[in-house]
Amino acid sequence: MHRFQILPILILVMVVCPNNIQGQAMPFVLDIHVPGINGYDKEIPHPESIIGHKIGKKHTHSHQVNAYYQAVAEKSNRVVVKPHGATYEGRTLVHAVVTSPENHRRLKKIRQRNHRLSDTPGEVSNNMIESMPIVIQMGYGVHGNEASSSEAAMLVLYHLAAGIGPALNSLLDSAVIILDPNYNPDGRERFVNWVNSNRGRIATQDNQDREHVEPWPGGRTNHYWFDLNRDWLAAQQPESQGRL
Repeated sequence: MHRFQILPILILVMVVCPNNIQGQAMPFVLDIHVPGINGYDKEIPHPESIIGHKIGKKHTHSHQVNAYYQAVAEKSNRVVVKPHGATYEGRTLVHAVVTSPENHRRLKKIRQRNHRLSDTPGEVSNNMIESMPIVIQMGYGVHGNEASSSEAAMLVLYHLAAGIGPALNSLLDSAVIILDPNYNPDGRERFVNWVNSNRGRIATQDNQDREHVEPWPGGRTNHYWFDLNRDWLAAQQPESQGRL
């Protein structure tokens, strides 16, 4: 086929193909049934209402992720959000503590018992252990260009904070969940700025597309190009130090 015959076909495809970057509809369980979940509290904001776009429509900046976590904490008695440090570029590192209101009232006691369990296990009785909730840490995005990490962190927080039903009540009675939505905000910002500036209106999986080819050093590392996944033990970087 002559190249001038191909051109009208390409133009037609470009015009009629819809935008297939749909994003995550919220609440996101309306299409499926989750046992023990009866719906979602309308007082808890969806991510879209805070960050200005549907999850998955584009990548979310670090300050927007923090803003969503703060917004949920202001509306939910299950969630407390606190800072635990700052990056080299001055971005705030935050975490959310998610549990039942009753557990929130005794967090200090839970923390002390956990210390006793690890430091002096002989002093901890079986009865004490049975009354202790499990403590879980969930962290996202140690590499800044792990694209879906902080997006998932917002959906998880929404689910835990807004979900209504016996399944979530039981979970939050028996667990204290610490969510760190963004281990590496400086690296994430390099990644997000590149992708959002270079992506097309139509999503592409072509690895050679400009959207998917970040300039060196990319978003994997922090400000000083340190791979934070190699810093768990040495803890030389402020992100690691704040988390610890």
